[in-house]
Amino acid sequence: MATEPGRSAPRVPLSDLVEELLEHEGPLPIVPAGDPVLRRGTEPFDGQLDPRLLTRFVAALRATMHAAPGVGLAAPQVGVPLRIAVIEDPAPVSDEVRLVRGRVPQPFRVLVNPSYDATGPGRAAFYEGCLSVPGWQAVVARHAEVRLTAFDEHGNAVDEVFDGWPARIVQHETDHLDGLLYLDRAELRSLSSNQAAAELWSQPTPDRAAELLGFTLPS
Repeated sequence: MATEPGRSAPRVPLSDLVEELLEHEGPLPIVPAGDPVLRRGTEPFDGQLDPRLLTRFVAALRATMHAAPGVGLAAPQVGVPLRIAVIEDPAPVSDEVRLVRGRVPQPFRVLVNPSYDATGPGRAAFYEGCLSVPGWQAVVARHAEVRLTAFDEHGNAVDEVFDGWPARIVQHETDHLDGLLYLDRAELRSLSSNQAAAELWSQPTPDRAAELLGFTLPS
């Protein structure tokens, strides 16, 4: 049935949208940049998915994140405008990178209705990528430490301070839920293909990239 001129099609209930996504086996398709679902923001979770469906959706997000692979995935990245994200980072990096970037292993977490606030003035800038912007990386200056408030998948309150790389992951994924991509915060002169980043800018810090590409890092 066609819609009347000037009227949009009725919105599909989020539960039906998720059920349809989960009909397919394997990782969920990741929505690339340019799709409006990544820019519209999200609905706060308020029981739109029943507990069983929420559990299945969270499991699918985790499997998709692992398959990509990535260290975080937000619901809009699979086409669902709901305020839910998952994070997990085994942090398979060298001791030097671990020390400089503060990248330490993070267990699997589900973030429901998350928000964050900076807990200090410090900022850290490193190369960052996104599963919805495949093939590219750019330097992003983010808060060095944030306080995250959220709920987990069981409705338990989360109130925790993150620093280093985990703080970056929290900010990146929460930004997705607000319709932001990392490129909105990036130093665009640093934009590099994955190949260029690996061949030229694989140092623990982006100091050399800043010098040769001509951008300024936060002091």
